[in-house]
Amino acid sequence: MASAPEQRAAHDAELAAPRDTAYWAKPVGRLDIAQVPTGAISLNVIGRRVAGPVQGFGQLWQKTYRVRLEGCAATPAEVVQAWKERLPRYQPTANRFFPPVAGLAPGEVVLINAVVQGMPALTGVLVVYADDEAFTLMTPEGHPESGWVTFSAYRDETACVVAQVQSIARANDPVYEFGFCFMGGATQQEKIWTHVLVSLAADFDVQGRVTLQKTCVDPRRQLSEAKNVWQNALIRSIVYTLLLPLRRRTPAPRP
Repeated sequence: MASAPEQRAAHDAELAAPRDTAYWAKPVGRLDIAQVPTGAISLNVIGRRVAGPVQGFGQLWQKTYRVRLEGCAATPAEVVQAWKERLPRYQPTANRFFPPVAGLAPGEVVLINAVVQGMPALTGVLVVYADDEAFTLMTPEGHPESGWVTFSAYRDETACVVAQVQSIARANDPVYEFGFCFMGGATQQEKIWTHVLVSLAADFDVQGRVTLQKTCVDPRRQLSEAKNVWQNALIRSIVYTLLLPLRRRTPAPRP
């Protein structure tokens, strides 16, 4: 049995810890996945570190997408719960999300096997935060963007439930930045999150209109991060896909 001083120390430590500690992922050096979901490819995820806006190359943008769920009787917590459970279903068909077996819990990794303008993009995201009314996904090295996106629901001043997607991120490297600026990448991304919100609203029998507010938080490009192109998930995914038939024909080594 712990002594009285030890009990007091434990009690003081508990009081000093932030109340939302349980909602945050523990710090990780490199990403790992205990069990890769069936049908998923974990390329460009395992062994990668997370990458925030500081580690990215391109201009830094904050984008906020909202849809009002007019007439919806669900609470914000019920909306977010549905979002967590059905996130893969709300994605466009070209975006395949593979949620972890444990669900969207802090510290879990969501694999993404997508097709971007006809090209494969094998990547994923880390669940860095999750509570009853919000969850946040953060990108790894090599992902098209460096940053995070938060999904949440709340009641506005009229008591109407609003579902929101908010990202703050910049292109990870010069190749992605070129794609976002000149190849329609930014518009395609905005269509994805708009599709997600429209799909979510439809699940609650609402034909919602999605609004978008976007702000260029930092117009500078971080030239020192141009080296990130070495880990570009899109380039590596294309090479992996092109070499896949060759790997399948290569006989396994004899024991």
